[in-house]
Amino acid sequence: MSRPCLPPDTTVSPVPPAPARMSLTLRGEVACPVSLTVADLRERWEQHRAEVVFDCATSGPRHHTFEGPLLREVVDEAKPVFDPRRRKDRSRFLVAVTGGDGHHTVLSWAEIDADFGNVPILLATAMDGRGLESAGSQLVVPTDRCGARYISAITSVWVGACAVPPQRTRATPT
Repeated sequence: MSRPCLPPDTTVSPVPPAPARMSLTLRGEVACPVSLTVADLRERWEQHRAEVVFDCATSGPRHHTFEGPLLREVVDEAKPVFDPRRRKDRSRFLVAVTGGDGHHTVLSWAEIDADFGNVPILLATAMDGRGLESAGSQLVVPTDRCGARYISAITSVWVGACAVPPQRTRATPT
């Protein structure tokens, strides 16, 4: 089933991102790579709310309220190259998220897919009622107890299949 790419307009610019705005690039094994600002994420997708508490290794429990679109819905519009009708095809894909400070994390597509984990992971556009336009979007994994996968100032979201290394055959003793 073919979906059209995001329509060209003033809120979504093609890759590479405009240097004057804080933006993230959605790329990888997708038919429609794009660059998106926090304003794009707020205007184009439904905003979900997540009240979270996570343990920060340096400062203890952190309480925040985030708002933003679901990661799955944003990535889905970029048309990952898997066959959406085939669960096993989708389940081999990964999503790697990188922040402006170099931190990154990897999620499995199955975590965010409605047929599997259905975790409501957000690309936050606001934290505690304040917009993140100047700071950049933040990855929010509301089911995590620790904040290690909360990536700030997202610069890149990469989607692609996990390549399994070929199996080596063992020499049998004679």
